Amino acid sequence: MSCFADILLPVPFDSFTYSVPDTMRDRAMRGCRAVVPFGKSKVYAGLILRTHQQAPPGVEVRPITEVLDTEPVVNERQLQFWQWIAHYYMCPLGDVYKAALPGRMKTPKAPPGTNRSKVGAGELSAEGCMAELNPAQSRAMQELEQAFATKDIALLHGVTSSGKTEIYIHLIADCIRQGRQVLYLLPEIALTTQITERLRRVFADRMCVYHSKFSEAQRLSVYCRQASEKPFDLVLGVRSSLLLPFQRLGLVIVDEEHDASYKQQEPAPRYHARSAAMVLARMFGAKTLLGTATPSFEAYHAARSGRYGYVQLTERYMDMKLPEVLIVDIGEERRKKRMKGAYSPTLIEEIGGALSRGEQAILFQNRRGFAHFVMCRQCGWVPRCPHCDVSLTYHKRTEMLTCHYCGYTVSLPERCPCCGETSLSDIGLGTEKAEDQLASLFPEARILRMDLDVAKTRSQYERIINDFSERRADILIGTQMVTKGLDFSGVSVIGVLDANAMLNLPDFRSYERAFQTLSQVAGRAGRRTATGCVVLQTRTADSEIISQIASNDYWGMFYQQMTERRDFHYPPFTRLIYVYMRHRDASLLDHLAEELAGRMRQAFGPRVLGPDRPPVSRIQSLHIRKIMLKLEPSMPVDKVRQTLYALQQQTLSSPVAKNLNIYYDVDPM
Repeated sequence: MSCFADILLPVPFDSFTYSVPDTMRDRAMRGCRAVVPFGKSKVYAGLILRTHQQAPPGVEVRPITEVLDTEPVVNERQLQFWQWIAHYYMCPLGDVYKAALPGRMKTPKAPPGTNRSKVGAGELSAEGCMAELNPAQSRAMQELEQAFATKDIALLHGVTSSGKTEIYIHLIADCIRQGRQVLYLLPEIALTTQITERLRRVFADRMCVYHSKFSEAQRLSVYCRQASEKPFDLVLGVRSSLLLPFQRLGLVIVDEEHDASYKQQEPAPRYHARSAAMVLARMFGAKTLLGTATPSFEAYHAARSGRYGYVQLTERYMDMKLPEVLIVDIGEERRKKRMKGAYSPTLIEEIGGALSRGEQAILFQNRRGFAHFVMCRQCGWVPRCPHCDVSLTYHKRTEMLTCHYCGYTVSLPERCPCCGETSLSDIGLGTEKAEDQLASLFPEARILRMDLDVAKTRSQYERIINDFSERRADILIGTQMVTKGLDFSGVSVIGVLDANAMLNLPDFRSYERAFQTLSQVAGRAGRRTATGCVVLQTRTADSEIISQIASNDYWGMFYQQMTERRDFHYPPFTRLIYVYMRHRDASLLDHLAEELAGRMRQAFGPRVLGPDRPPVSRIQSLHIRKIMLKLEPSMPVDKVRQTLYALQQQTLSSPVAKNLNIYYDVDPM
């Protein structure tokens, strides 16, 4: 009887069926890779999902060329986890496979994936390498152990610099002694630099680091070791490390759990690492610890309702005080003509004081480049991206205009192409302009900038962080990269150049995110020095959210925002699914979007909003429309998914829907 195999390929489909030659039947096991032809000329290393005797009707079935592995390179729990991601986040399983395996394992000439390394794990380093927790940390540790006795998930709500990392280290050590593995998740690659050194001192070669900035060879090495008989006991990584093979997972730590970077945006699978981590842990019977100084509403709501354990840590390490927050009304300062570019007299004075004391300062401006755009003074012309619905950002160092969506770049014109005017004005403040202004104010200061323009690679990240940590620079200015859990002992002053840039976004989470980001950046001050200072520059100094940020009033902000979310049916009281549609023809897309929204209203009623145009409604020459679906948490995922897929097929079956792309963002951020 003929034998067939359903094979997963790194393409946006669930699987394809191939025939298995008699000579390969014994080796064609679930979880092994097989070389298969695809299309007219492509060849992939696919993953065998199952073998069977059912020939697909009416389809020419091509044979497997080769089976690459003698035993599975993907274990059963991995496959179950991948299938959950594809199911919940409504994407093809092939997208998950493409994201999960190192690139060299998906090519026909892939190296052996069955390297069952027998390298033994090292011993835990001496207890002296771990800091004797202080009383507040010890209490928190005991409360976490009590919480985990009855619940699988716990939230550690600790103020910035309260010593959450030391608690993590003790929990990791306990878990490893029990013969279990630990996954320690961080939201950003930049954060791994500092924490790696602390963990290495305790766990030595029992730990590994894994993220997308690693070379293919490094990623392959980690993957193969994790699939071996002697895997690493501790994996430190970003969201992609969830997709590694684990065998005896006992604890998952999601540090800075509130961070939006845990949500994968492009490409699919668009999963949220915090939610996925809980599912992965549950599959192993493991515990999940969420840690943060500014909890996400979803986590805090679940903790307050009793679904998660909840532990607070209200004291900073070594009894350091939270920084003093000075609110500066830059609208008033500009009216009085006291501003020096983006800098108020108060901020200039505080930076100068820190430098005179031999201390450091961090400045935050969440926009890279020199200016948001340039404009002709005479006729108002603004250069825009030909492929995306955005203006081009001006980068002064290179004298280039760049689209931060598609990467399109063009030289700054010498004169306006519309009227010939030679004087073009730069509008808005980016980190590059803020750096130039700062250099003129403090010409003797050593200044570093950290944004995607200067920190594109892992080595660039590490060099900037190390230089500032070793005090080879006095001031660090950057985007949200500087807000994320970094620990610098010499920083006494934090400056937020424009708090309103985060408050005025068209997003129901804007106040929550602004509170989190600004509280996190404020927490970089005064971690080892005397009480730090935060200068918060704003154009709405009397607004309630600014007052809540200044007083670190998380509860007040949470209560106010949750009342609005309950009234208007937003998370955590509902689940959101965004349905995106893309096409090159805007008018045709509008027609198809209205049709799909109409079908969705027939199925889901008033839970459907839209279609509308997102703030950036054209990217890479494709127009975009969005339909929002608000669902009660009790609605079954399976039924919703089946309905949406059926409606999608109806839309795509239209003769005019050729080249229409429909995709989903479940639990969007």
